[in-house]
Amino acid sequence: MEAQKPNSAKGSATLKPGNNVRGVKNAFLVIIACFVVAVCLFLFVFGHPSHFDAEGYDGASMWFAGEEFAKAHPIDLIGTVFKGGIIVPILQTLFLTVIVLSVERAIALKSAKGTGSIAKFVTEVKKCLAKNDIAAAQELCKKQKGSVAAVVSAALNRYDEMDRNTVLSKEQKIATLQKEVEEATAIEMPSLQQNLPIVATLTTLGTLVGLLGTVLGMIKSFQALSASGAPDSTELSTGISEALVNTAFGIATGAFAVISYNFYTNKIDNLTYAIDEIGFSIVQSFAATH
Repeated sequence: MEAQKPNSAKGSATLKPGNNVRGVKNAFLVIIACFVVAVCLFLFVFGHPSHFDAEGYDGASMWFAGEEFAKAHPIDLIGTVFKGGIIVPILQTLFLTVIVLSVERAIALKSAKGTGSIAKFVTEVKKCLAKNDIAAAQELCKKQKGSVAAVVSAALNRYDEMDRNTVLSKEQKIATLQKEVEEATAIEMPSLQQNLPIVATLTTLGTLVGLLGTVLGMIKSFQALSASGAPDSTELSTGISEALVNTAFGIATGAFAVISYNFYTNKIDNLTYAIDEIGFSIVQSFAATH
């Protein structure tokens, strides 16, 4: 048992693929938290009495008292947003979710990048490979950290094993080295792309929910117009407000989600290109020196 301790300590100091990206593992909890925040904002901030001409009623009491809600006239933009109806907190939930997951991906990809410049790291590792100095390349990986360094470290470990292997042919060693790079990359990719599918879904979902709120608002407006006698101006304005507010929130959510998704997808592509470049260099270096 005592003889195994040095190996265990050595293994703990080695970068391993799949353990180098910090991020939220359960996005469902993020959505629930955003929903709670959105409802509280809707009722107690957007529905604050200071935003309406109906004194003594806050957002919660107006919401659960239909007549008072209808009679309350907003005196500013925040009150108008509150009059957007029940779809507004749902859209706020989607918008907050996009913001939170975007910040989460920014933190996660920063940890995946490591502590220094990726381009400089790749260049330095190539120099070490040109000198066949595997130990120096491993030291660079330990200093750099992150996903790229983890993949390179795994490939260099396999490089060292193949260098000492006297059983396999050169072609088999190269194939094994290529497989190691591919497997290490495949392990890292899910953690890099985590939660981005949700952001991609919100690009469409935000627009559709906003459209639903728009339709509901227009229905209220046409109901007010179709009433016998003079149209109810309060109901008409409430319906129009609901339609426009939901349209605005839906467009904002969809636009921000598209920008966020494309921005982080591009960052992941850059990391992937760096991994592919250095992986190819390791394999080529091995083929040239053996």
